[in-house]
Amino acid sequence: MSTDTLSPDPFWGLPDPGAEPEFYANVPVKRLFAWVVDVILIGLLTLVAIPFTAFTALFFLPVVFLCLGFVYRWITIANRSATWGMRLMGIELRDRTGRRFDSGMALIHTLGYSLTVAFVIPQILSAVMMATTARGQGLHDIVLGTTAINKPA
Repeated sequence: MSTDTLSPDPFWGLPDPGAEPEFYANVPVKRLFAWVVDVILIGLLTLVAIPFTAFTALFFLPVVFLCLGFVYRWITIANRSATWGMRLMGIELRDRTGRRFDSGMALIHTLGYSLTVAFVIPQILSAVMMATTARGQGLHDIVLGTTAINKPA
């Protein structure tokens, strides 16, 4: 499809889940495993950071974990459109036109993800959406017009 014409499909640049299901095969499960890997890595980064704060980070450990997690997600997604956990699982994020994320989109996506997981109802809704939508999109993905796909060969 030409990018010069407007398409009624808001995700015109992404693979069609009906025509190319291999791009979305097992993506929700892979996202879950990638999330677990990323949480472990962020935890390790947090442990490494504690001595550099003269152990004062222990008094506000959740804040340090959240801040490092935000920076970790932003930098890794901006670098190759995937966190290290996503890379391990062979998935990457794409915008509605099919392009990989740049730094700005990575920041917006990380902010959307952070807001979604900060509240219970949006978090549950997002998990259900990832498991049930054709493209495996969470709440923040739908709002931003992004999705995770299996990395093309």
